[in-house]
Amino acid sequence: MKHTATRARRAVLQAIAHPHTGPYTASRRPGRGRRGARAWARGNRAVLRLTTRVQDSLQEAARRPDRGDISTTTVIIWVAAVTGAVLIAGTIAVVIAKYNGKLAGL
Repeated sequence: MKHTATRARRAVLQAIAHPHTGPYTASRRPGRGRRGARAWARGNRAVLRLTTRVQDSLQEAARRPDRGDISTTTVIIWVAAVTGAVLIAGTIAVVIAKYNGKLAGL
């Protein structure tokens, strides 16, 4: 997200907001003071950042559909290689455990 986009978005949000309600003004509802208003403001900013980040990511994905994602065949080959290595290591461990007493005299 570019700095200018953030600045423009902030200006739009400030223009839409009511002039008598700032980001830290207390709500008229009971139980929410200045600290609660700040927490809500932080939460709203976080949601705004997250949604703009997701929108930017979706636009980038639409612009460049081939992003170098890993292929299915590569995943299958890696899973097979790791499974084979685990099976070989397990077989060796079983053989050593079975013949441990006989191998001690060598």
